Amino acid sequence: MTSESKVKIALAVNGEPTEIAFAPHKTLLEVLREDLGLTGTKHGCELGECGTCTVLLDGTPVLSCLVLGLACAGRTVRTVEGMAQGGKLHPLQDTFADLGAAQCGYCTPAFLLAAEALLAANPKPTREEIKDALAGNLCRCTGYIKIYEAVELAAARMRGEKAEPTTESLYGR
Repeated sequence: MTSESKVKIALAVNGEPTEIAFAPHKTLLEVLREDLGLTGTKHGCELGECGTCTVLLDGTPVLSCLVLGLACAGRTVRTVEGMAQGGKLHPLQDTFADLGAAQCGYCTPAFLLAAEALLAANPKPTREEIKDALAGNLCRCTGYIKIYEAVELAAARMRGEKAEPTTESLYGR
């Protein structure tokens, strides 16, 4: 492919101004993984059904397999690689690890970003609101309860509460 068949855009990725050239037919998922080397965003169904490729576009969860890279010019993209700050994991990452909310881990980046967007908009969500916010993300391993509990625990910690996992959360019911 010659450089004439590529487009160049500027955007912010994980807080960093970025210029990238890529084939104009590429999805945001392909640009992130293939051109920027950000492989935390996972490739799933390519149909917008599994949620595995979820990233935040201007703070809103989107399915990156359905968004053209060109549509992201001048916008802000956040991937799982941008969650940890200053060598410290995001509270959601901590609670997912603490509670075993990630098993194989393939779907975890998308769940983390969808939950981050929820907590940015609603610092004290109910279990139903968490379920609704994460409903577009599929997991074949966990059964979802640990994921919901991890989001609840992270929300409490992010509100400044001294929240610890319950024995049931750690060891099952």
